[in-house]
Amino acid sequence: MKGQGIGFGKAILFNEHFVVYGIPSIVSAIGQYTRARIEPSPKPQYQLEDLRPATPKYKEDKKDQQIDSLNKMLRKMNIDLSSKGIKIILDGNLVASSGIGASAASCVAVARALSEYYNMKLSDEEINDIAFEGEKGYHGTPSGVDNTASTFGGLIWFQKGEPNVIEKISVSTPVEIVIGNTGKVANTQAAVAGVKDRKEKNAKKYGEIFGRAENITYLARRALEEGDYKEVGKLMNENHRLLQQIEVSSRELDFLVQVAVKCGALGAKLTGGGLGGNIIALTPGKSVQERVANAIEKEGFQTIKTIIGMSHAEVE
Repeated sequence: MKGQGIGFGKAILFNEHFVVYGIPSIVSAIGQYTRARIEPSPKPQYQLEDLRPATPKYKEDKKDQQIDSLNKMLRKMNIDLSSKGIKIILDGNLVASSGIGASAASCVAVARALSEYYNMKLSDEEINDIAFEGEKGYHGTPSGVDNTASTFGGLIWFQKGEPNVIEKISVSTPVEIVIGNTGKVANTQAAVAGVKDRKEKNAKKYGEIFGRAENITYLARRALEEGDYKEVGKLMNENHRLLQQIEVSSRELDFLVQVAVKCGALGAKLTGGGLGGNIIALTPGKSVQERVANAIEKEGFQTIKTIIGMSHAEVE
């Protein structure tokens, strides 16, 4: 008896952090994924073998959160391992690092693998709910945007609420992007808590910033649907400035954004929790993508060259 499942990495194109407060965000699955495999184990409870490629110290720093996350998911799925244990093996081509949905991808992959192993036949919606529960172990109060992109693939409009608004955004052709990794492991919980604290202390200033962020998403959605990537890029640059203003960027993130734009990216911004992790650069066409990736690598940083806007089937 074995089970297997995958979860996709993601890149938030617009409004990480703002999304926690009910402002719409736009997120895309990327081509890279995490795979989970489940095998029986003679020991009760679970053993975990994490073979994912990773930013140095990422897996070590996230170990306690990972255990908390797995325990939450097992409880949510009513899985009792007191007599018959399992072994969970994680691998895949998504580099475990901050800002590209590594935790959500592993939660979705594990949920799918457990569903197959125990023959639960869970729907994507149910997988998404379980992964959201797992994300609480990493993020405290997650928005739900990461696990949604990881579960469903494609390009998604996501707005937190009761219930969440989840809409597919259709683009005529997928577009190339470059993800640049600062190599710094970010603490998303700390970043989210910092924004909450500063927002409470500077309600007027933050209210104005949040209003602009909301406006940007609606403009970006229209530009994406019309294939106007020049406009999308401009709005990404503006979104990065707002993220700087709420103090979730960092010296390394700002540097990588500058390198990308200077080398021809139509726009670039931090992606994910900030304070480290990754940037995303919009680079339509293989030659621009190659040029931007090379420039970032020349500065000593790792990159992922991938595409956004592909359907679930195309990713697989």
